[in-house]
Amino acid sequence: MTPLATNFDNLHQVLRNLYQEMLPLCGDMVGIAKGVAGLGALFYVAYRVWKALASAEPIDVFPLLRPFAIGLCIIMFPTVVLGTVNAVLSPVVQGTHAILEGQTTDIAAYQKQRDDLEYEARVREGKAWLVDDEVYDQQLAELGIMDLGEIISMWWERTWHGIKMWFRELVRDFFELLFNAAGLTVDTLRTFFLVVLSILGPLSFALSVYDGFQGTLTHWLSKYICVYLWLPVADLFSAVLAKIQVLMLQADIAALQDPSYIPDGSNGVYIIFLIIGIIGYFTVPTVAEWIVQAGGGSGLGGVNRASSFAAGVAGGATGALIGKAFGRGDKSKYGESDDSGLRGDNLATKEGGGSSGGY
Repeated sequence: MTPLATNFDNLHQVLRNLYQEMLPLCGDMVGIAKGVAGLGALFYVAYRVWKALASAEPIDVFPLLRPFAIGLCIIMFPTVVLGTVNAVLSPVVQGTHAILEGQTTDIAAYQKQRDDLEYEARVREGKAWLVDDEVYDQQLAELGIMDLGEIISMWWERTWHGIKMWFRELVRDFFELLFNAAGLTVDTLRTFFLVVLSILGPLSFALSVYDGFQGTLTHWLSKYICVYLWLPVADLFSAVLAKIQVLMLQADIAALQDPSYIPDGSNGVYIIFLIIGIIGYFTVPTVAEWIVQAGGGSGLGGVNRASSFAAGVAGGATGALIGKAFGRGDKSKYGESDDSGLRGDNLATKEGGGSSGGY
């Protein structure tokens, strides 16, 4: 194994330990957040009580409890907020990691089977000495001084085969290093973002007490969940790549079981998928944002509106044609126009203006 083939598991474990060790630092922000939230609660309650008294209206007590509930969350932020969110999301991380480990175990088993079959194929080819030092030494011992040309040919073929395999192994280890480095980069950024959100989380909760900043709480929660899901999404992506590698190994095993097949030792397809994996790792944050999105409806609102409008137009046109076919579509004698169907003015467009109007 070359020095490029580095084990990154310890580095990922270091990042997990770093996150756990940095969590207590959010307690340093609790005091500041309590002061900010207390001032905001004073303004929040005073404004609504004064407005109710000025309007001679009864005071609704339930909405006034919001800043106090947020204050309790700030006081017990590490245990109540972070502890609850992490406890809910941890099974997701463990489940996706179990999927990845299952695929990785299959890779090890199939790789060993493929290596054994490749050696057997070399034996059938009569060139086991290319990959086996003992067979090569035995082959040289059987040759005499009169077979000098064959000895040189064998030595050169074995040397050239070793150079090719070394270079392919070097290229593969290099791209494996980049692949693991991409995964480590995503995990490092995830840890950094989670630490920042955890430490400054009490301040975000405190600001959400003020009018105009109520969305800060849901925005913080959605961002924390989104960043936390980077690891499960990355594990699923790695599991997909591992499954692809398993399918490739199965195809190689099926080919090596054919007595007429001669292996070439090429890793070109494997390297291509490593490059795809390097690029794909940096799409993990985008995919995680598809899972959690706070407020304002989804990014498919425009598609939903367009679909509703198209359905309205189609429904109106169909209704107009049916009405005319049965003789009930002629409204000109009542002084009314009969083009509402063609404009799509049916229930879908009159009442909702699109399926996303309720969001």
